[in-house]
Amino acid sequence: MSLIICDVGPRDGLQNEDRVLEPAVRAELSDRLAAAGLRRIEAASFVNPKLVPQMAGAEEVMVALHRRPDSSYAGLVLNEMGYDRAIGAGVDEVHYAFAATDEFGRRNQNATTEEGLRTALALIPRARADRIPITVTISVAFGCPFEGPVAPARVLNLVERLMAVPPDEICLADTIGVGVPSQVKVLIRGARDLGATVGAHFHNTRNTGYANAVTALERGVVSLDASVGGAGGCPFAPKATGNIATEDLVYLLRGMGVETGIDLDALIECSRWLGQRLGKELPSMVSRAGDFPAAG
Repeated sequence: MSLIICDVGPRDGLQNEDRVLEPAVRAELSDRLAAAGLRRIEAASFVNPKLVPQMAGAEEVMVALHRRPDSSYAGLVLNEMGYDRAIGAGVDEVHYAFAATDEFGRRNQNATTEEGLRTALALIPRARADRIPITVTISVAFGCPFEGPVAPARVLNLVERLMAVPPDEICLADTIGVGVPSQVKVLIRGARDLGATVGAHFHNTRNTGYANAVTALERGVVSLDASVGGAGGCPFAPKATGNIATEDLVYLLRGMGVETGIDLDALIECSRWLGQRLGKELPSMVSRAGDFPAAG
């Protein structure tokens, strides 16, 4: 069994940090992740730097990358202006996100759910014409900090409407870390039944992220997002801590016999390097404890 792991550390992992890293440092983080074997990296976020100063200089990040031919460098966009910037900067793939709830959408990108969906349906044909893969992420699909629980039927209705102009992948995101495996089963199964190629994005705010990741894998996702060191959080969601840690996820998957192609020792070193740049110890448990040989 194989799985694509997308490291979102250079974007989601850094966007909520007090210490702002320069574009060259963020590019070096992407370089180190690629050298460790990550084949998909969310390298930059093409958003308003006044609202998310940690992501300023996205174009500079893309220029500074030492690209590897076996790695894909993605850019996050929240609107058509961001898409234009990402294409101009030479991203290998576009990740567009919109919210499953109106209030989160207004605060995160000044768009209701319907407005976000309309943008998605406009961007997918553009990406096809530009021959750029596009993933559409439905954020707060498992719960919203402002509107509370989100009904699976609401999320699956959005998936169904997206499938009118199918993106390359639909990623279901637990943006604030409230989801549990029973929700994962319902949403992943429902999205796949609608014909979607499904990925998932989990946070570990309440220590359910890894259980959710395993459940998603068992239900047929093709990709999982994770952040090196477990860094991250959403600046628009109170108390939303980091994503599941890439090295912890790789360790778990390796023990399950799932092939990722990632060098765990190199990834641990990358995590420690990032912690030094941020001046803090990151949440990853594997980086603290060190690797342990997988059972033969």
